[in-house]
Amino acid sequence: MTIWVFRGTVLPEGTEGELTAGTGEPSTLPGRFALPGLVDAHCHLTVTVDDDGPLLGGPDLAQQRLAELAQAGIGLVRDVGGERSVTLRLTESDGHPIVQAAGRFFAPENRYFPRMHQAVPETELVSAVEQEIDDGARWIKLIADFPTFADGQRVPGSSSTPTYPEETVAAVVELAHRRGVRVAAHCNTPIASALIALGVDSIEHGRSLTAADLDTLAARGGAWTPTLGAMLGPDRDREISARLRELLPYAIEQGAHVLTGSDVVSSVPAEIAGLVEHGVPVEAALRAASSSAHDYLGVESRDIVTYSDDPRENPATLRNPAAVVLRGTRVR
Repeated sequence: MTIWVFRGTVLPEGTEGELTAGTGEPSTLPGRFALPGLVDAHCHLTVTVDDDGPLLGGPDLAQQRLAELAQAGIGLVRDVGGERSVTLRLTESDGHPIVQAAGRFFAPENRYFPRMHQAVPETELVSAVEQEIDDGARWIKLIADFPTFADGQRVPGSSSTPTYPEETVAAVVELAHRRGVRVAAHCNTPIASALIALGVDSIEHGRSLTAADLDTLAARGGAWTPTLGAMLGPDRDREISARLRELLPYAIEQGAHVLTGSDVVSSVPAEIAGLVEHGVPVEAALRAASSSAHDYLGVESRDIVTYSDDPRENPATLRNPAAVVLRGTRVR
C-alpha cells in the first residue's frame, strides 16, 4: 500500500500546499500543479454513434469509457441517461470514477432519438420514475423538450417543443425530491423558466436560458451544465456563443453551479477551455470542473490529478496529466 503525496501549487485556489491519498509508505507524485480530481457532470457511458445516429451500447462500452475517463483524471461521473441495465448496476471499483447514474432517458414516443430510449407515455411517467428510483437511480433524466421523430427520422422542420405537461413534470419533481433524488432536464427552449419554477434541479444544455432564469436557479442552489461542445457544434454558432459570453460569467457571479459535461462529443478539458473562452475566469472554470461540482453532487473527493505545467495559463495542459490517483489507487 502507498500513500501518494503531492507538494506544489494546489488548484483551483492556487495555494502552495500538499495533497495526500491512500495509506502506507509515502511516495511523491510528479508534477508541479494539482487538482483534487475532475468531474464529468454530463456523461453518457453507454451512448455511441454510428452512421444512423446515436444508439445505446452495453457494459463493455461503459467499462471502456470509465477507463478512459480515469486516465484523464475524472474521478466522479454523473451519467445523465443511457442503458439502464448497465448504468444502474455500476459499482465502485478501484481506479475507476464514482458514478451517479440517472438510468434511462424519459421521453414519450417519437420525441427523442429512437434507438436511445424506450418511450414512456405521460400516463405512465410517474410510476416509471418511481421504478427507476427503486432500481437505484440517483438522478432522473427528463427530456423536457425535443423535436418530433417519425419512422426513426427527425420530421423536417420540426422544432423542439415540450414533451410532457407541466403538471406531470411537477409530479415527477415532487416524487424525486421526496425520495432523495434530483431531476436533470434536457432543455433548449424558453420552457426552462417553467421547469426551474417547478423545481427541476439542473438544466442540461440550456440554449434559451435567461439571466432571470439563472437568478432563480442560483437562489435555490441549482445547476446549469451548458455542454459547450454539444451546444455550439463544429461550426461554433456565433449567436449562441455571444449569449454564452454574457450568461456564463453572470451565472458564476450569481452563485449558480455551472458544471462541466462532455456529453458525447466533448471532454472536460475542452469544456473548461470553452468556459474560459466565454468569459469565465480560469479559476472559476477549474472550480466548475472540480471542487464546485464535488460540492453540488455531494461527493468528497479523495482524488489527486497532477500536471507538469500550469493549467491556468493554458487549459490544454489538462489533457495530459502527469499523474492520476483515484481513491488511493494510482492509475497514471
